[in-house]
Amino acid sequence: MELRTPLYETHEKYGGKIVPFAGYLLPVQYSGVIAEHMAVRKDAGLFDVSHMGEVILSGKDSLANLNMLLTNDFTDMADGQARYSPMCNEQGGVVDDLIVYKVKDECYFIVVNASNRHKDVAWMKDHIQGEVTLEDISDSVAQLALQGPKAKAIMSKLLKEEEIPQKNYTFIPKVMINGMECLLSFTGYTGEDGYEIYTAPENAAAMWELLMENGKDEGLIPCGLGARDTLRLEAAMPLYGHEMNDDVTPVEAGLGFFVKMNKADFIGKAGIEGREQKIKRVGLKVTGRGIIREHCDLYAGDKKIGMVSSGTHCPMVGMAVGMGLIEKEYAQIGDTLEADVRGRRIQVEIIKLPFYKKGEVLVK
Repeated sequence: MELRTPLYETHEKYGGKIVPFAGYLLPVQYSGVIAEHMAVRKDAGLFDVSHMGEVILSGKDSLANLNMLLTNDFTDMADGQARYSPMCNEQGGVVDDLIVYKVKDECYFIVVNASNRHKDVAWMKDHIQGEVTLEDISDSVAQLALQGPKAKAIMSKLLKEEEIPQKNYTFIPKVMINGMECLLSFTGYTGEDGYEIYTAPENAAAMWELLMENGKDEGLIPCGLGARDTLRLEAAMPLYGHEMNDDVTPVEAGLGFFVKMNKADFIGKAGIEGREQKIKRVGLKVTGRGIIREHCDLYAGDKKIGMVSSGTHCPMVGMAVGMGLIEKEYAQIGDTLEADVRGRRIQVEIIKLPFYKKGEVLVK
């Protein structure tokens, strides 16, 4: 049986079309995916992401454990910084990707993907050692995402300038928004500036209404899972289970920047070093007629060389695009492949990622 976030009744009130996702009942859309997508690109959108998982890692050995569990390096992190990282298995495949927030020395707040919450917590507990405590606090946290170029104008109505994080991937661990305690971060999953607000579940509905009321003049609208997916695809942000999984290394998924091979060790380091990186994540522009979707096979001539990992028509770029995982030797920008869409071959061109970057369409 699917769970409900603290905002379930709010979604019904606002006319959200509810679907099961990652074990929860969540809105796929309200006014329509295209309208919601464009609102985030031009004005602002509000998302319920309370299905995400949250974990606290604390204790004297918390930093050492972070650096062993994750591929990124957290040694030089300052309080109030957030950092993205894959988490690998021994073979170098991706267990999940997540964001680590440094609250203070020996205390880290970690956000994991909803569908992987229990798997991630079990993995971490099986691999931590020394003086360290891991606590899954997901059920006591609601998360809202306010995204878009007018997000700051909305937040500025509720908080003083010094209470709002100013740089990407920074956060303030405790702010009071209309009497509600929150962790406020300058993060998101849309390719736009924006904020993620973590608060107690009992605050969620009031926080939603407060943001909607204060965002009226900025064009703020509620947004669902559909727009969240088209926005992240347009910005070429990888999604676990699509661009990466337990068999794909972060290097193959195009996340090599977040793999610090100069660290003494981390789980998966030997696996990444010891295997040939055979595949590569690529951008795809549909040049034929049709739309490509995940799991469509990709061909170079008669040879199957990979598959589409994510694909759809993206509203801001105004065309059908996608990402694919293909054999590395075929991953030349400008080359043409074919995607098998329900038995029909559609021509696609390999192009540079991302398709869109904060106010600028990069694919023509």
